[in-house]
Amino acid sequence: MTYAFPHTPRHYDGPRQLWDLTPDHATPSAAQTCRKDVSMHYQYPVEISVLGEVKLRRGGVDIPPTSSRKTRALLAYLAMTGRAHRREHLCELFFDTTNDPRGALRWSLSKLRALLRHNGSSPLMANRDSVELDMTGVALDVNFVRATHHHPDPSTDDLRRAANLLSQRPLASLDLPRSEDFQAWLFGEREELQSIRGSIIKRLASTTDVADAEAIKWLRLWCGLEPFSHDGPHALWQKLSAVGRKDEASAVRVRYMALMGPDARDWRPVNDPIQPADTSCRHRQTIGFCKAEDGVRIAYAKVGSGPPLVKTANWLNHLELDWQSPIWGDTFRALATDHTFIRYDERGNGLSDWDVPDISFDAFLHDLETVVDSQSLGRFPLLGMSQGCAVSIEYAVRHPERVSALILIGGYASGWQIGMSAEEREQREAVLTLTRHGWGTANPAYRHIFSQTFMPDADADSLAWFDDFQRQTTSPDNAVRFQEAFGSIDVRHLLPHVKAPTLVLHARGDQRIPLDHGRELAASIPNARLVTLESNSHIILGTDPAWQTCMSEIRQFLREHS
Repeated sequence: MTYAFPHTPRHYDGPRQLWDLTPDHATPSAAQTCRKDVSMHYQYPVEISVLGEVKLRRGGVDIPPTSSRKTRALLAYLAMTGRAHRREHLCELFFDTTNDPRGALRWSLSKLRALLRHNGSSPLMANRDSVELDMTGVALDVNFVRATHHHPDPSTDDLRRAANLLSQRPLASLDLPRSEDFQAWLFGEREELQSIRGSIIKRLASTTDVADAEAIKWLRLWCGLEPFSHDGPHALWQKLSAVGRKDEASAVRVRYMALMGPDARDWRPVNDPIQPADTSCRHRQTIGFCKAEDGVRIAYAKVGSGPPLVKTANWLNHLELDWQSPIWGDTFRALATDHTFIRYDERGNGLSDWDVPDISFDAFLHDLETVVDSQSLGRFPLLGMSQGCAVSIEYAVRHPERVSALILIGGYASGWQIGMSAEEREQREAVLTLTRHGWGTANPAYRHIFSQTFMPDADADSLAWFDDFQRQTTSPDNAVRFQEAFGSIDVRHLLPHVKAPTLVLHARGDQRIPLDHGRELAASIPNARLVTLESNSHIILGTDPAWQTCMSEIRQFLREHS
C-alpha cells in the first residue's frame, strides 16, 4: 500500500490538518475523519522520505539522490521545517566551513531544483534573500506520522503504517559533525520522532482490534529499538503477564533489571500487574466542533450525565490527552460523576484551531460564549482554573441569568504585567524568550520551567508527562502569545458585580499564582467563600491529599446551588 503524504507545517494545526490518501488507495482510516472541507483527492507529484535514508520520488518514479550529504541535509531541513529561511542562515547552518558559503549554497540549490523539477516547474523557491520549499504539492512521510500521532482516533492500519515508517532510523546518514547548529536541530528532530514512535507503538499494542500476538510483536520491536527505555519493557512485561505468559514476562523483567542496574524502576511482582486506571467514562466522551465569530474552530467535549457543569479553558488543554492523563484525569472523572461535564480546548491549542488571528482575553471570552451557545444551555454552574477564572468572572457578569454558581480554582483577577516590579518583568521576559526558542524542541528543560511551578511536589513521571504534554498541545509561538495575553488580564473592576454564588479554592503554597490572588477574589466578590488547600501545587493532582478536600468542597457547593 502506498500513501501520499500532504504537507503539514512544522507546527501544524493538530489533527485537523490530516493526511490524504491517493484515490487509488483510499481505504477507511483516521484520515477520513478530518474536516469535510478538505479535499481528499490531492495528487502529490513529488514525494520526500526522511524516515530512513533520504529518498525522492517524482511522478511516481524513484530519483537517485544526490551524492552530496550537505545537499541531502538541506533538502530534509527545508522539507521538515516547511518555511522560508534566510540565505545567510542556511549558509551558516550548512556551509560555514567552506571557502565560499554562498557559492556552495547556490550549487546545492541548483542540484535540488533539478531533482525536484516536475512538468517544467520546481517547488524550490529562491530569491536573493531567502529560500523556501513550497510543500503544497510535496508529500513528506513525517507529516503522516505526526498526524497519526496527534489524531484522537487513528485507524489500526494508519498506526501500523506509522509504526513501520518509524522502525527506520530517522534522517539517516545526514550527520554533519562540523555543523554544530545543524547537529543540534537533527538531534532534536530524532528525539521527537523517537518519542512519537513509542507513543504510536503503545497505541497500536493496546488497540482492541490487534491480536495479542501482534501486540506483543510491536512491544518487542519497541524494546529492540529503545533498549534503555523504561516504558517499553514495562509495557511488554504487562502484556505478557496479562495473557498468561508468566515465564516470558519474568524474563523481560530480569533482563530489564540487569541492563538498567541502579536506574531500574521498581515494578510490582509479575503475578500482580499494574491495572489501568478506571476509564469507563472515557468511552462515553463525545467531541464536537463549533465555530467562533472569526471563523476559528473550537473543539469541545461532553461526558457523563445529569445537570451541566461547564469548565472554562486553561493553560493548556487537549481534550483527548488530558482526559486520560495523570494530571487531569482524576479531577475530570470526578467532575463528570454527577454532571454532564462540558469542557473545550481554547483557540490556539489542543484540538481547536492553532493558526488563529487573535489570542487575547476578549477572544477567550467569545470562545466560551460560542461553546455555551452551541449546547443551548440554560442556567449552569461555571468552573474556572487559573486564567480561566478571569474568563469565568467576565462571563458571569455579562450573563448573570445563565451562571447559577461560580467555582474558581487557583485564579487571579489581574495578570503578571500589572503592578509588576522591573525585576519580575525581566524574569517574565526571559521566560518568554526561552519559550519562543526552546518550546518545540525535544529538550524538556524549557517546558520544565512551567511544570515545576505548576506541580513542585509531583513525582518525576508526572512532571515528564506534563513536559511532553505541553509540547504536543500548542506551538512555541502560541505558547508565547498565551503568556502575553495572560499578562494583560484585568477583571478587578468586575469582581463586585458578580451575582452568582462563588466558591474560591486556592493552594496555600501555590508557586504559580500566590494565595493573595485567591484572597483578593474572595474578598471582592460579594458573599464568596474561600477554601485554602494545604498544597504547594497550582494543579492539584489526584495523589495530593488536598485533592480530596477540593473535590469534596466542590460537590457540596454544587449540591447547595444546583
